[in-house]
Amino acid sequence: MSDAPDSKLAWIDAYLAHLKGVRQLSAHTTAAYARDLQALATLSGAVDWVSIDQHAIRRLTAKLHAQELDPRSIARKLSSWRGFFNWLSEQTPLAANPVQGVRAPKRAKTLPRALSVDDAVQLVAPSRPSAGNSPEPAELCNRAMFELLYSSGLRVSELAGLDVTPAKDSLGWVEAGNHEVTVTGKGNKRRTVPVGTAALEALQAWLAVRPAPADGSNALFLSARGTRVSPRVIQQRLQTHGVANGAPVHVHPHMLRHSFASHVLQSSGDLRAVQEMLGHSSISSTQVYTALDFQHLAEVYDKAHPRAKLK
Repeated sequence: MSDAPDSKLAWIDAYLAHLKGVRQLSAHTTAAYARDLQALATLSGAVDWVSIDQHAIRRLTAKLHAQELDPRSIARKLSSWRGFFNWLSEQTPLAANPVQGVRAPKRAKTLPRALSVDDAVQLVAPSRPSAGNSPEPAELCNRAMFELLYSSGLRVSELAGLDVTPAKDSLGWVEAGNHEVTVTGKGNKRRTVPVGTAALEALQAWLAVRPAPADGSNALFLSARGTRVSPRVIQQRLQTHGVANGAPVHVHPHMLRHSFASHVLQSSGDLRAVQEMLGHSSISSTQVYTALDFQHLAEVYDKAHPRAKLK
């Protein structure tokens, strides 16, 4: 084009004007594009835009990775660069979009956070009522919920969906006589998981004081308004309970699920059984707990073995 910009930075300015004027992106988004493209201009040096090929982009990506830039940030930069070259190809002839097909480095898979056995037991164990006082119904409800989360590794949505007794449209229920809980998990898949004695005792104590639901439902666990408890309310109650009981970390329902899986695997070593109890469709989803298990063993080794750390 006859009025084409005569420098790399001028092309960037023209593209940013396009984003702002034609695509009407926000000032915040446009500023983010500007930072990413200025970084590309700096990294690529004196090489003009049309001379940058896929090999060059791969080298620049590797350089960013070597600088320990977070993979998510690299992925965002690549997305910005890809959009820029798509637009540039409409303004001036390009052999190909050099960013097409270039991917950011994979993010390191973070291990789920699990409580120690002692911390998990202390968190869900009933607090001692003061002399002459009985636990409030809300406290008994909370204790039953927390015990069941840890006892059976349920998702918080599965816990919230439990009914007192099974019905045609029930998503889940507890069968105390069989020491089992049946839930409907992801993909509408139903599974049955064992329930421990402590959780059953907590459930029995809650059912003895559970009021009739205000909404006429068959919900096992209730909110302060007497309706089925929501996952968000369960999360808030557990967080408050954790703070009040001096939990060493911020606790949430999924942490009890992680703790359940980690502790069962540490004791049994049976990955397939843990997979079934968690309701994972793929064993790869469960294998993360083998890393947790090894992490636990490594910590025990470091603390106990006389030659673990040379002084």
